[in-house]
Amino acid sequence: MASVPRIELNSGTTIPQLGFGVFQIPPEDTQEIVEQALEIGYRHIDTAAAYRNEMGVGQAIEASGPSRDDVFVTTKLWNDDQGSAPARTALEASLDRLGMDHVDLYLIHWPAPPKDKFVETWETFQELKIEGRARAIGVSNFRVEDLERLTVETDIVPAVNQIELHPELQQSELRAYHLSQGIVTEAWSPIAQGEVLGSETVCEIAEAHGKTPAQAILRWHIQLGNIVFPKSVTPERIRANFELFDFELTHEQMAAFESIDAGNRTGPDPATFVTP
Repeated sequence: MASVPRIELNSGTTIPQLGFGVFQIPPEDTQEIVEQALEIGYRHIDTAAAYRNEMGVGQAIEASGPSRDDVFVTTKLWNDDQGSAPARTALEASLDRLGMDHVDLYLIHWPAPPKDKFVETWETFQELKIEGRARAIGVSNFRVEDLERLTVETDIVPAVNQIELHPELQQSELRAYHLSQGIVTEAWSPIAQGEVLGSETVCEIAEAHGKTPAQAILRWHIQLGNIVFPKSVTPERIRANFELFDFELTHEQMAAFESIDAGNRTGPDPATFVTP
């Protein structure tokens, strides 16, 4: 079993750099698939209230070999539950579904700027952290201007910002801001929903290492220092996505990845997104 590197968060906790994402996994399939991931060696599971599969995640951890303390669990607050009292109620509901008394990381799923409630929500997140209901708190899809508001108006810097990040959307300015503030970057949609797997540059790098294009991209994320969540429901791909620690990209190959950046999003624009 590969040893997955851990990254220290500003909360003092550590987080496995490679996780397993359950976005779009049907609730009825989640327990079985997460059990497979845990058996392979994943110890970091990323879910959300909006995914509607928190219960399956909790059931998988309960039924599997690793203890709860050995599995890092992240969930997220949906936009409709932003605000002080709703955020507190939403976390309790997530914990009930997970069958847990705390999560390791709780995220505001989107800033939803038109609602203008994320600062108030973050203040409640700070209370939840102090109370031990979330060991670390962070955000997702926040822009530099959103993070700057939190810095000015609240007391705790987010531990992470989970953002869309892949070779065609590298977000270098936002990642540099994270680095300056001690915020860890997490990458969702790390292979752009498969859209970059046919890139000539990616394929050449993968071939040089005897790896798949997906493995080459995920290794690029690891070497950038990103936390990354590959998602699959196929056992062979779940295993392949875990096999990232027996090769290393060269400086030249890392530089070649930079040339792929085109600013292309596969998901919503954080400046305007509120609800589907």
